[in-house]
Amino acid sequence: MQGRKNYTEKLFLSFQLSDRIPKDNLYRKLREMLDLSFLYKDTKELYGKTGNPSIDPVVFFKLLITGYLENITSDRKLVEQCCMRMDVLYFLGYDLDEELPWHSTISRTRQLYPESLFMTLFNKVFALCVDSGMVSGHTQAVDSAPIKANASMESVVPKMPATPMDDHLKKVSEENRETTKKQGGTISSVQISAPEHELKRVGKHHQNLRDSPVRLVGASHKKARLLSNKTHYSPRDPDARISVKPGKARKLNYHCSMAVDTAEGVISNIQADFADGRDSQYLTDIALKVQGRLRKNELIMTDILADAGYSNGSNYDFLEQRKITGWIPVFGKYKPKIEGFPYNKEKDEYNCQMNRPIPFKGFRTNRDGTVLKCYWAAPKDCKVCPMKSKCVPNTKCKKITRTIYDEQYLRAYARQHSERGKRMKNLRQSTVEPVFGSLTQFYGLRKIGVLGKAGAHKVMLMAAIAFNLKKYLKKGGRKPSIGIFKTIMDVFQTYMTIFCRKIQPRPTLLKLRQEQHTRVDILRTEHFCNSHV
Repeated sequence: MQGRKNYTEKLFLSFQLSDRIPKDNLYRKLREMLDLSFLYKDTKELYGKTGNPSIDPVVFFKLLITGYLENITSDRKLVEQCCMRMDVLYFLGYDLDEELPWHSTISRTRQLYPESLFMTLFNKVFALCVDSGMVSGHTQAVDSAPIKANASMESVVPKMPATPMDDHLKKVSEENRETTKKQGGTISSVQISAPEHELKRVGKHHQNLRDSPVRLVGASHKKARLLSNKTHYSPRDPDARISVKPGKARKLNYHCSMAVDTAEGVISNIQADFADGRDSQYLTDIALKVQGRLRKNELIMTDILADAGYSNGSNYDFLEQRKITGWIPVFGKYKPKIEGFPYNKEKDEYNCQMNRPIPFKGFRTNRDGTVLKCYWAAPKDCKVCPMKSKCVPNTKCKKITRTIYDEQYLRAYARQHSERGKRMKNLRQSTVEPVFGSLTQFYGLRKIGVLGKAGAHKVMLMAAIAFNLKKYLKKGGRKPSIGIFKTIMDVFQTYMTIFCRKIQPRPTLLKLRQEQHTRVDILRTEHFCNSHV
């Protein structure tokens, strides 16, 4: 007989969400494991004592965690998705007939809460991973990637030159017979100025590109523009910076720096920086934050892994002072030795092919702040040298410039080409790069959906929190470290028992016979007593 299901909505229904959610469900495990009650105390000062009640802080953060676990970056779509999921409603603490918060409330609350609150939640989740034995702490892998900002390249506008604006304000002040201070108050704070010499230098570079016979692809298009962070900015998101990744177009991005523990791939630090900075500029800040977080969890960092983008003499020196071994390859242009010019460490000088000294003359500071050591040969020696036409044909004497961190570079170069250095390189690639791929593809970090550097930092922290939580739940939330130590202690106790038995002296035959006679006498006495009772 053919069956047919007829559906009629019931007015009254006896229903419990807890009965419908499987015990191995992800969100059921999160509800049982994750305790966010500390948020009430940390957010109490952000609200007044009167007015309508706000969204529950615990519900707010649970909604964000759900969004990043489901790879949903839109607050509107997140609320729509949560309304249709019984397991998510159970995780949030809502019943079927209760309405979730409005999507705009989530956006406003995200702006209200400071970065420190998101960092506190990240530290709590990281502590859970440490307690479960998922974090070793001694080896950390560091890497970075550009993340698309919530702004378009079509929205960028030119910066205003600083000097002409000052001249204009002075003229207006003289004409109107008003003070410069009063007129200065009428300047919009949105205007971003740039030094005039930087604008001239960039403009000259752009003109050289236009006049070059080999033009760039698309440079002949009438709408093509040469854009730079020194000449343009985005009024929508001034913190976003123009950056380019090899093989891709220029975009407004944020710089995401991340550190990952090599034991189980747990994220130990993540932060948002400006996209126009170099990787090497952020290594010291990352190392200090990771070291402080590990120290609070009674762990010690001994090794740090990174690519050549973090190569910097000051970084090598910083890590050595902190007693951290930096497995960071030196950049490609570095030369450990200068061919034909051997170095004398005792005299701190070089020798040329004609055995003439090239002594140390002094220090020089570049425009970016790097300090260099300068070695100059005597002009009179180079003038009569038969090798001058090949060695220094266009200068008076031979000049050698080296970094003040040359010894640190040499040690890093030696570590790079060692067998352990090659293993560390493979370990870094297999640890941090898959984590970046997971965050961008499955945890909502393909694009920053908010404005400002602070908002980008909150987004990255929540993506890392969701990633660490899911990895923690895959381990079952147990403490495998305790079981491992117990097994080790049992094995150690077994071996100690066997060892003690081997070293004990063997009893003599007379002693064995005496013990045997004693046992026989005891048995006879017991038998005699029992028979006369």
